[in-house]
Amino acid sequence: MSATLLIAMLITMIGASTPILLAALGELVVEKSGVLNLGIEGMMLTGAVVGFAVTYTTGNPWLGITIAALAGAAVSMIFAFLTLSLSANQVATGLALTIFGTGFSALFGSEYTGKPLELFKSIFPASLAEDPYLRLIFGHSPLVYFSFFMVFAVWWFLSRTRAGLILRAVGENDVSAHSIGYSVIGIRYGAVAFGGAMAGVGGACFPLLLTPQWVEGLTAGRGWIALALVVFAAWRPLRLLAGAYLFGLIATMELYTQAAGGVFRIIAPEMWASLPYLATIGVLVIISLGRSANANAPACLGKPFEAGH
Repeated sequence: MSATLLIAMLITMIGASTPILLAALGELVVEKSGVLNLGIEGMMLTGAVVGFAVTYTTGNPWLGITIAALAGAAVSMIFAFLTLSLSANQVATGLALTIFGTGFSALFGSEYTGKPLELFKSIFPASLAEDPYLRLIFGHSPLVYFSFFMVFAVWWFLSRTRAGLILRAVGENDVSAHSIGYSVIGIRYGAVAFGGAMAGVGGACFPLLLTPQWVEGLTAGRGWIALALVVFAAWRPLRLLAGAYLFGLIATMELYTQAAGGVFRIIAPEMWASLPYLATIGVLVIISLGRSANANAPACLGKPFEAGH
């Protein structure tokens, strides 16, 4: 394998991993607060269609990403109100949110179907971004560098700040956190809003980073992979980075092995396309059989908060 091909594969892998990584980072913070939001796919689709529409209309990808984040956060507030304020079942509400996001994106995006959009390219000079070797460092979209920053930021917030400690305390023992004066519902609202914003940005990565057009169902189930990835990473941000790149590598192999031909042609393209999802199922099965990863799960995950108990 030539160095040029290897670099091209790595760049493709990093790009394919970025939407999953961003959405999973947001869900990790949500779950650390004790809330289980299964609506990642719906929020990603909302962010994807809104980000595409704003960027296509204004020609400003920065504005598109910002509005996508706000749209994802706004949709997540529907989930937060129903589950945190009205104590609705979190699993059922999350699934309903995915259905809502899927329908909304299909309806809102119908007039944009098939329309082209310029990808959000590197902000570095062409001499660096297009160099055969330096492009591995400088040739990425700003969204990729943002994902690197957010991995560090989430890790630092959860492990090195007082606010992160409070959020983790709410997720581990919400009654005790409430008894010493912390607003459990308020903290969880903030966590859910952050998770929605990250899912919205992750969704916007698809038209701005990977596929420069809008088609219905653009995220293709990547929200479910992000959800499984949080469990796979045992609720740890740095492991999340490695896990996202593992799934990105599997998705990249689908493209390059078919182009390479040879022995890879024995395997049908549909099998390569299904590998990320099969890997997701495999990861969940392995985790369900063991205790090490589940031992790191927040104790109050998915449980409604009852201040009177």
